[in-house]
Amino acid sequence: MRHRRDRRFVLIRSKREDVKKRVLFLIIAIVLGGTSLGYLTFSGMNINEIGLKVLSWVKKIKGESVDLTNIDAVLAPPIQHGQWTELLQQHVSPEGTVDYQGFIQDQQRLDAYLDLLTNNPPGTNWSEEEQLAYWINAYNAFTVKLILNHYPLASIKDIARGLPMINSPWDIKFFKIGDTDFDLNTIEHEILRKQFLEPRIHFAINCASFSCPKLRNEAFEASILDKQLNDQTEWFIHNPDKNRINDSEVQLSSIFSWFESDFTKEGSLITFLQQYKADIREDLNIQYIDYDWSLNE
Repeated sequence: MRHRRDRRFVLIRSKREDVKKRVLFLIIAIVLGGTSLGYLTFSGMNINEIGLKVLSWVKKIKGESVDLTNIDAVLAPPIQHGQWTELLQQHVSPEGTVDYQGFIQDQQRLDAYLDLLTNNPPGTNWSEEEQLAYWINAYNAFTVKLILNHYPLASIKDIARGLPMINSPWDIKFFKIGDTDFDLNTIEHEILRKQFLEPRIHFAINCASFSCPKLRNEAFEASILDKQLNDQTEWFIHNPDKNRINDSEVQLSSIFSWFESDFTKEGSLITFLQQYKADIREDLNIQYIDYDWSLNE
């Protein structure tokens, strides 16, 4: 009798877990359903931003959020990123094309730099520029590592596990910062976007895809960070593979749609763009270009 009760309990629990997964998936499907909804706004947020909030909530429910309080805030000397620059200059072209097979041959040196990042999280005495450079470099370097872990592949989006839109490649905890298990989404959305309020980070971090801003073939450094961020932004906005802007049309990367609120804190999206391309007409309708997730090799 006890064996039957135990078996029935396991079945009930299994059914509950299945129902929970179905409910979570339904929520995501409703919120994110259809790319044509990508430009709608709700309470000042577009559908992508609402989706990110829902996904953050789902991760908390599942106990998969990264606890940033576990990163020890200590006084520590800022690290140098010369190792990363050497690797980038050897395996990334000036246009951002990545030689992943070359990185595979150089994994020992890459792992040494990643260990440097893991063992030296930003200290409380670091300047804002030193912290920002650290997190941008960490995002880019660990993204390369993620690709190498699954290479060869056609797209970073081929790396996934579990339910669609809940366990994306960017939600896989495959590295540590200090003693804390980390994923790429936490760096981008909980640290870079939330703590620094710097829209140009969107042109500095690289998602290993053709439509992404290029992977810069030098590390970001605190002493020249503002110039590097401006260079990346200029290059991206003026690159016809990413944006098509002329007298008759404004076709922009989907990045400007997905993270519109990051670019409009001090004016309109056109106002932001005019800092880098002054001749954009404000009366033109904005269209968004489909994102190409092909690997950037």
